[in-house]
Amino acid sequence: MLGSIEAGGTKMNCAIGDEHGNIIKQAQFPTTTPTENMQQLTNFFIENRVKAIGIGAFGPVNVDRNSELYGTILDTPKLAWRFFPFLKTLKDNLKIPIELQSDVNVAALGEAVHGSGKQDRTVLYITIGTGIGGGVVVNKQFLPNAQHPEMGHVWIKRTTDDTAPSNCPFHTDCFEGLASGPAIEKRWNANAKNLPADHPAWEIEANYIAQGVYQMMLAHAPDRIIIGGGVMKQPQLLPKIKQHIKAQLNGYAYYQALANLDDTIVLPALGDNAGLVGGLVFAAQIEKTPSA
Repeated sequence: MLGSIEAGGTKMNCAIGDEHGNIIKQAQFPTTTPTENMQQLTNFFIENRVKAIGIGAFGPVNVDRNSELYGTILDTPKLAWRFFPFLKTLKDNLKIPIELQSDVNVAALGEAVHGSGKQDRTVLYITIGTGIGGGVVVNKQFLPNAQHPEMGHVWIKRTTDDTAPSNCPFHTDCFEGLASGPAIEKRWNANAKNLPADHPAWEIEANYIAQGVYQMMLAHAPDRIIIGGGVMKQPQLLPKIKQHIKAQLNGYAYYQALANLDDTIVLPALGDNAGLVGGLVFAAQIEKTPSA
């Protein structure tokens, strides 16, 4: 049996399952304080013994296995978690092989192995929700980077009539600051899920998402582009995003996947379980090649 943790900014999801990504049992806790959540996670895995655990954590988080701070939450807006040694604490408590990656990278791994990208070599996964993040998986493996990507902070060109303040505390015109769920709410003074399908918000949103995806698409040349997250549950969005990307490409289909964006750009097959399934895949990899 293997374990998975999806440590989000608002909730902690944990599960046990098998090497094929099948979730057998799961639990969820609100994200509160390190003391409370570490005890809850520890108790869950003491009661449900596993051979290894894969963690996908909210960030920024140190994912460099050669660093003394590997597995530490970094300069997060969640003050109680700032510089908390997430990985070390769980390892000390459970005494089993455990590794950690960013939450979006782990979700990308789940989709690459058991979801929309299982037939593909290079999978780009972008999530649009409370924040915006992205991950890339090549040949069912994480990229061997010293740090995880922060795709939510690439620059976006505003529409001329958009004067709403950015929702990002660092940047005035970044992907997350302009296109995340809270950014939509700030621009229109309404929760995104309450805006009708024909509201002008969705044309602006599709434009901004398309710009962000377009930049990452050209940077990584993926075989499959998967866009998930709560905002993408609006069914009218995906076709609009594809239209904007086609316009931005302007016929520049320099490799095969760009020639048919309807097949290349898709929603996650695993839905809200991408992170937990990815954690199980990660745990299976850890069990086979545990680190020292």
